[in-house]
Amino acid sequence: MVCLLHHFLCRATPGFVFQLLMAKKQNKPKEPTFFLLTLGCPKNEYDSEGITEMLGQANYRYTADPRRADVLIVNTCGFLQAAKDESMGALQALAARKRKNQLLIAAGCMAQRFGREVAEQVRGLDGLIGTRAWADIVPFIQKLRAKKRPAPLYHLPETGDVAPETIALNRQQVAFGRASAYLKISDGCSAPCAFCTIPGFKGLNRSRPREHILAETRRLVAAGVQEIIIIAQDTTAYGRDWGELDGLPLLLEQMVAAAPEVTWLRLMYAYPGHASDRLVEVMATHPQIIPYLDLPLQHGYPDTLKRMRRPHNVDKLLRWIEHYRQIMPDAVLRTTFIVGYPSETKTEFQGLLDFMQQVQFDRVGAFIFSPEPGTPAFDLPGQIDEETKQARWERLMALQQPISLVRNQQLVGQKLEVLVEGMGDGVSMARSYRDAPEIDGLVMVEKELPVGQMIPVLVTGALEYDLVAIPANEPILVL
Repeated sequence: MVCLLHHFLCRATPGFVFQLLMAKKQNKPKEPTFFLLTLGCPKNEYDSEGITEMLGQANYRYTADPRRADVLIVNTCGFLQAAKDESMGALQALAARKRKNQLLIAAGCMAQRFGREVAEQVRGLDGLIGTRAWADIVPFIQKLRAKKRPAPLYHLPETGDVAPETIALNRQQVAFGRASAYLKISDGCSAPCAFCTIPGFKGLNRSRPREHILAETRRLVAAGVQEIIIIAQDTTAYGRDWGELDGLPLLLEQMVAAAPEVTWLRLMYAYPGHASDRLVEVMATHPQIIPYLDLPLQHGYPDTLKRMRRPHNVDKLLRWIEHYRQIMPDAVLRTTFIVGYPSETKTEFQGLLDFMQQVQFDRVGAFIFSPEPGTPAFDLPGQIDEETKQARWERLMALQQPISLVRNQQLVGQKLEVLVEGMGDGVSMARSYRDAPEIDGLVMVEKELPVGQMIPVLVTGALEYDLVAIPANEPILVL
């Protein structure tokens, strides 16, 4: 039979052979596609990059159009009720338009925390995969394809750990040529905050091995990343799970040594009780570690902080902030506050405003207290009504705006290095070392500049949150 087929093909016309080969090529199975929507914080973005990477290794191709995807994934957020509502709405919208052979998966925090509720409210949901299981996304999809029952499958382990170090070397965001990348150094949280749900579904702090973080640092810099943003639920808790009480400063030094050519190392989510003088010294010593610190304080009045189960020695904190600014006069300090915490009196709220006025934070984010089921603060006495909470939030933001404006105005006439992130209509949108992506302001440069490049600019104007600038090497026209 083989000989006859060979004889036939040898005598066949070239056109016929070409048609045969094309038919074989057309019968080749197409690559499966996936759509991935990420909601919530940068930690979720990092996990989504891992999901994307693993699906890519399994020959799945990403599509931005959910109608064309074989697999629909929503990496959800369940930290606050508003985030839960957004995640639920996204899942329900995709489920309403889902084709017969599409799979819909709820991943991440809301899936882990409210799995049964999500399954009940999202008709057409095929599976739920939790925060500690995203590394199993490929075999999980295979199980979903093979399942017989219409009920969704659950993969929500309460213990265990993902292994981000097993992800291939080419991080997805680097493949897209981005100049900024998140690097997660640990997961979970061991802080006892009374209002926070994270330990309940993320577990206690688990630090990544140093060698894995340093290897990832080298890979990111080699791929052209200029800004590495160090994230965790609590970056200053790095190493505490194995008994190292001040491990972050040493890790930062090792990251600089591993990739000295990195332009910016940005530090986020530092727990005030763990921020040390050694951390300040290391930041001041290495120019690659930019003088920017995100230090979520949540309040500024000792009694409120005690009820929150947060560090409440405000005098000690003020001394540390003074040291931080003395060592690095150009340093930026960002924080977040919660208003309307149970039993927050007028005196306590005024104490928070006085604290803000005293410290003069560069950046402030504010949240209205949301009572979350499963937390000690959920049913505390003295719950504040929504109208009062909203009014306090507005007062806090009104206080901060002129502070931010003044601190921005102090930069007019100075030169800054900025990272260009977009351009159009004769203007470029960029960030300086003072601005973390998505949460802080922008530098609007009056010229279209190459995206992804570090450019020196001269600050010519200031707004409450943003700066206006021109390229530093261009003359100023005087009319």
